[in-house]
Amino acid sequence: MVAFLQYVELKGTYPKIFENERYGSEAKKIYNDANALLDRVIKDNIIKAHAIIGLFPANAVNEDVEVFADEHRSSKISTFHFMRQQTQKQQNTPNLCLADYIAPKESGAKDYIGTFAVTTGIGIEHYIEEFKKDNDDYNDIMIKAVTDRLAEAFAELMHAKVRKELWGFCKDETLNNEDLILEKYQGIRPAPGYAACPEHTEKRIIWDLMKVEETIGISLTESYAMFPAASVSGYYFANPESKYIGVGKVSKDQVADLAARKNMPVDVLEKWLAVNLNYDI
Repeated sequence: MVAFLQYVELKGTYPKIFENERYGSEAKKIYNDANALLDRVIKDNIIKAHAIIGLFPANAVNEDVEVFADEHRSSKISTFHFMRQQTQKQQNTPNLCLADYIAPKESGAKDYIGTFAVTTGIGIEHYIEEFKKDNDDYNDIMIKAVTDRLAEAFAELMHAKVRKELWGFCKDETLNNEDLILEKYQGIRPAPGYAACPEHTEKRIIWDLMKVEETIGISLTESYAMFPAASVSGYYFANPESKYIGVGKVSKDQVADLAARKNMPVDVLEKWLAVNLNYDI
């Protein structure tokens, strides 16, 4: 609920926000309107939720994670490319990389990585066209906000299913809603394009690996945005020590290293990492 209110630019904790002297009544109205629209969505049964999950044998090679076809691990089918933090830290504090949460290939240990994509936006065009036809900007924004939050909730549900059933590394997990909000569960699900892995083109590897568009209908735009917009995708890491990190600013030598690993021209990669560069281009 807090995330939904933030989406419509109202900050506060639920339900205390309704008592706010400045915009409590507005927050309550938006809350009621969103629930009424959600009731309509459920009744109409037009919008569909689709999900795809992949669990793959994998091992780390420095900052890369190699993905294998089967448990024999003799046939590599893909590689994810991550970046290491370069910030100055206190003594004995490591600069982390997501690949650190996967067992190194040289160790001989058998490890795994998960990938996922979910959407709650299949069918949303029905409502968008209706609201635009009626010049109803308010509900046009509202349906996008509601389906966006549903996508995040769906991603949370699928992650729990992975932990307790599909991958099963936390079969006895018993967390309440507050624990889930505080992310007290084991493992993380970082997404390409965000702080831990800021390079957006890595989404294409997820899409190709799981045939996301063909299977559940989520496509990628030229800028690697997902369509429908009410979609979430990323990786699953099960390591008990895994935590969300921020790569932060990156130097030219680090960009060159990533470009070589991805077989991508440096100037092209610089455009994708523009906000993360510690130098001018």
